Amino acid sequence: MTAKLEQLLDELVRPALRAHGGDVALVGYENGILRLRMLGQCAGCPAANMTNETLIEGQLMPLLPELKEVILVHTVNDSLLAEARALMTRARQGA
Repeated sequence: MTAKLEQLLDELVRPALRAHGGDVALVGYENGILRLRMLGQCAGCPAANMTNETLIEGQLMPLLPELKEVILVHTVNDSLLAEARALMTRARQGA
């Protein structure tokens, strides 16, 4: 199923996301639930949930009756996490 999902993402979803400087990574698929992570300019975009509803679900669900839900997984970029840790360390040290 993941190969089919990757194919559909490549054909139907990624071109639109890449036109806006973004992309999507397949995190996993289990029990009809697809988990995706937005990448590039799409990561953290306020319109990501709308993109999921209109573009991703709108394209994939009609073609895959077994697909029940698409969930966007949000993670923090490693460099942003390192910067936050540095800020917190300075704050604790009174800098």
